[in-house]
Amino acid sequence: MYLLSRLFLFLTKSSDVARKEREEAYLAESADIYDLEFRMRKLDREKAGRHPSWMNHYG
Repeated sequence: MYLLSRLFLFLTKSSDVARKEREEAYLAESADIYDLEFRMRKLDREKAGRHPSWMNHYG
């Protein structure tokens, strides 16, 4: 029963919620404040590089 409930939660979770949870887990693994800042900057750079495919011809 536990496995079925976990599977249901996994399948119903939106992609935005899942992405946010992965990012928070990644940040939580940081060793110190410097590592945390590095990881935060890395995530910010990755987000800045993402854009919708319809915008490819604008860049």
